[in-house]
Amino acid sequence: MGVTGILGIKLGMTQVFADDGTAVPCTVLQAGPCVVVQRRTKDRDGYDAVQLGLVEFIKPQRVNKALTGHFKKAGVAPMRYLSELRLEDSKDETKPGDRVLVDGFKVGEFVDVTGVSKGKGFAGGVKRWHYRGGDNTHGSMFHRAPGGIGASSFPSRVWPGQHFPGHMGNERKTSKNLRVVRIDTDENLLLVRGAVPGPAGSYILIRKTKAAR
Repeated sequence: MGVTGILGIKLGMTQVFADDGTAVPCTVLQAGPCVVVQRRTKDRDGYDAVQLGLVEFIKPQRVNKALTGHFKKAGVAPMRYLSELRLEDSKDETKPGDRVLVDGFKVGEFVDVTGVSKGKGFAGGVKRWHYRGGDNTHGSMFHRAPGGIGASSFPSRVWPGQHFPGHMGNERKTSKNLRVVRIDTDENLLLVRGAVPGPAGSYILIRKTKAAR
């Protein structure tokens, strides 16, 4: 099958020991099982891709009529988390109802994991953008303030993209080139070296890295 990715859930972090006794920090991911819900073709949709759904229980009353018809057309049970993955081969014969499992990955290969980072709420410039801040001496009155945000003579305005305090986190992020350390096909588990965006229990998208960098 030409699908080079899978949907999953971040379960948390642990460590495993290499053959030389080195402790390797790893993130435990529940990778699948997934089902192909829709097949997009270049002739009909303008590009080749598959829409995957993560198999997990969801109450029927939590699925609206549009999605209920969408799942019924594909002949699959309703699912909570859907995402698309591009296909490089337009002749790929993947069709709705096909299963995508963790056994499509191999130990030692590299993957890119995409998720939504932890939300930190409203944060100031020191925490959000690592501002240096002012002196901590008595009477300074300039400890964690942003300071000057633009010159007066030129451009006599604030540059677009100027860093300010604001909402921190809760953004779509991708950790690239994470090595697959272990695979458990019975429990649909994938252990990758390093950290993955998002809190434990959040949805993630795992894709094979095209070229390790």
